[in-house]
Amino acid sequence: MVSYRFVRKLLIMKFKINLLVLLFLACSNLNAQDWKTYPYVPAGSLVSFPVDEGRHSGEPIEWWYTAGHLTGQTTGKSYSYMFTFFHYPESGFDGFRILNVTDDDTGVFYQDVFPLNYTTLSTTGFDIEADIFLGATEHWRNKLDGSNMPIPFEYELYATSGTTTLDLELITLKRPLILGDDGYLDQGLANYTYYYSQTKNSVTGSITAGGITENVIGTGWIDRQYGDFNPLTGEKYEWFSMQLSNGMDINLWNIFTAGRTIPNTPEYRILSAYVDENNQYTTSDFTIERLGYFCTPDEVNCYSRQWRLTSPTNNIDLTLTGMHTTTEVQQPFRFFEGSISVSGTVGATNVTGIGFAELLHTYEDPSMTITAPVGGFYDNAMPITWTLDNPDDGRPITYDLEYSIDDQNTFLPIVQNLTSPSYIWNSPPINEGDDVWFKIIGNSVDNTLTNEVISASSSSATLSLSNFNPNGIKMYPNPVYDVLHLEFDQNLNNLHIEVIDINGKLLYVETNSNVRSQEISMESFSNGLYFVRLWSDEMNDFLRVVKK
Repeated sequence: MVSYRFVRKLLIMKFKINLLVLLFLACSNLNAQDWKTYPYVPAGSLVSFPVDEGRHSGEPIEWWYTAGHLTGQTTGKSYSYMFTFFHYPESGFDGFRILNVTDDDTGVFYQDVFPLNYTTLSTTGFDIEADIFLGATEHWRNKLDGSNMPIPFEYELYATSGTTTLDLELITLKRPLILGDDGYLDQGLANYTYYYSQTKNSVTGSITAGGITENVIGTGWIDRQYGDFNPLTGEKYEWFSMQLSNGMDINLWNIFTAGRTIPNTPEYRILSAYVDENNQYTTSDFTIERLGYFCTPDEVNCYSRQWRLTSPTNNIDLTLTGMHTTTEVQQPFRFFEGSISVSGTVGATNVTGIGFAELLHTYEDPSMTITAPVGGFYDNAMPITWTLDNPDDGRPITYDLEYSIDDQNTFLPIVQNLTSPSYIWNSPPINEGDDVWFKIIGNSVDNTLTNEVISASSSSATLSLSNFNPNGIKMYPNPVYDVLHLEFDQNLNNLHIEVIDINGKLLYVETNSNVRSQEISMESFSNGLYFVRLWSDEMNDFLRVVKK
């Protein structure tokens, strides 16, 4: 932990030095920023400033979000904060607000969430004032000049929980990032959002946390969304903001379906990048690999904690690491929101960075079911197979396979780190007729998420099934070219037949009653080894057949 904090401090210190240089250069060129005026309409955009900084009365949900990293000017402490006003009428309230502050040096998390009613909510510009339930009046709005006119892209924010207070001024330093190129995105299965980000803002003011009030300076991020994509009720996601030391900023989404998949479509994979004042883009050509996970102390939720972002087309290779595991928001629903550090490369340039992760997608321990063998006989020429019952695109699983021949008193390893739910155990160190149990252990990449399953009953080991057939079954021809014939020495009731390939894939299923023979058409099967599983009221058996 000490080494991690030391490395994190070095990354943040390096980033802050670069940030100060960027802030100086940006502030010295404010007069050259043609967009720092109202009205401002980005070319080809559906978004217009200042009107789209205000409330959109026709949209069912809307929020104003900021997060950032601050340094105390008295203590030298590192802080991170997140603040959001939501407009989402419910139970007599107009919405709610979230106020989070984290002491990044200690990981202590201060959280406050309450419903509210808006006393001012402009539809023509950025002017919000709200009465917080059981609390104070808070605001977030444009700063005003000497003529009481809004100063473009400059804001003041005041929020307090009684023990935690933000009293900040934010000045946008970069041209707004218009997501989806025009500010409109289809998100998830059937939702939409209008979306822009102000990726770099100088932040000054004061903060109160842990009984300390001090002036702060730092950098912030502003996000604006309005539409019908609803984080409270919709599909779950992982979202990231990144401010990089080379001046590039990234807004990143992975959205999961209800079945825990991430389709390879723009509705589910969204990366928007501010490159410089003249270049920005939105793409779905990227991959996120989860490198680590953590679970909350009460074990209710598990989240990813470290990620690798790669985009070969855009020459991006970044590792994102959560700074803390303590910043789970409890209300109005449970999700994780916390600061991250970033390192890696963009093109040939080494970069560092800071940002935030908002995690609504949670992870489960893997759940598995052994599908073969299931009692009866175990033939070592047949694969041991299982299914992963709760697959998750964000949580790839590897498997360890073990066996027991002493009634589960001890299990011995067979193989580790399998990626496929199937394994053929060559030359097993067991004897003909041994009772054998199998254990499957599923693990996430860092072994944080893990589970195991043991076969429900033993299987009698059969090491030479081609010459050992206690059930008197005739199977011919073998090899088979088109039709496989099975003959039994008695009529069988409730006969179930399955044909399985060497990867454990089920290819054929049939059920019959009171039969003494059976034909299976294998003409369309590929050449290779297959397994025929049969069970009925009278017997249970596995047979091998070669298709040519």
